[in-house]
Amino acid sequence: MQHHGEGLLAEVHDRDWVEAFKRDPEGAALDAADAAMITYVAKLTRTPGQMERRDVLALREAGFADRQILDINQITGFFAWCNRTVDGLGVELEGYWGEPKRAR
Repeated sequence: MQHHGEGLLAEVHDRDWVEAFKRDPEGAALDAADAAMITYVAKLTRTPGQMERRDVLALREAGFADRQILDINQITGFFAWCNRTVDGLGVELEGYWGEPKRAR
């Protein structure tokens, strides 16, 4: 999450908010659309077998178009796949954005 946090910081320019978001994404101060997206992403990441039609409908109700919902879904799935691949093989990543390499 460290390198993703640095990318987020580059977008929002608020280190305190980024740190709060990293600790508790679902409890961070977000607008309604972002909160709905985080709820969807968290559920898809943690309990994908429990996804229901109403999860997609909640994104529509928050203002997301079908293409945006597909993008949210596909990006979430891609990162889940990447993380499981890297973690499953015990891959250690090189430093990112000046971050030193960490041992697992």
